[in-house]
Amino acid sequence: MKRDVADFVARCLNCQKVKAKHQRPSGWLQPLEIPELKWEHITMDFVTGLPRTRQGHDSIWVIIDRLIKSAHFIHVRTTYTLDKLVTIYIEDIVRLHGIPVSIVSDRDPRFTSRFWNSFQQVMGTKVKLSTAYHPQTNGQTENNPNS
Repeated sequence: MKRDVADFVARCLNCQKVKAKHQRPSGWLQPLEIPELKWEHITMDFVTGLPRTRQGHDSIWVIIDRLIKSAHFIHVRTTYTLDKLVTIYIEDIVRLHGIPVSIVSDRDPRFTSRFWNSFQQVMGTKVKLSTAYHPQTNGQTENNPNS
């Protein structure tokens, strides 16, 4: 059986691509800094694919403070433009808690757009994107017990 597995792995294209000897070392893990003040460092993500409400909302924008784990759950539509999301962000987060120092989010196209990054740069907020296919990087948002 050991020989069969070795033969299979030797012929498998995906197995050869991800072999450790064919890749550069991934380097050290980069831990997130520990927040000192409330709402200084936040995480955000979208929960999509929900049934549409009477008002037309079909998603929830989850925004969590990394220090005290306080959360905002904002009902939105997947069809909202980035301009609309920025307005909601300013009204619901910045107005109540101030401008965060950093935001950790997944690689949702809304968070990787040039407009969003330019907006955050003007605000003085550092955007940190989680590693692709590793939801544990943004685990506070992905696994929030309040959701």
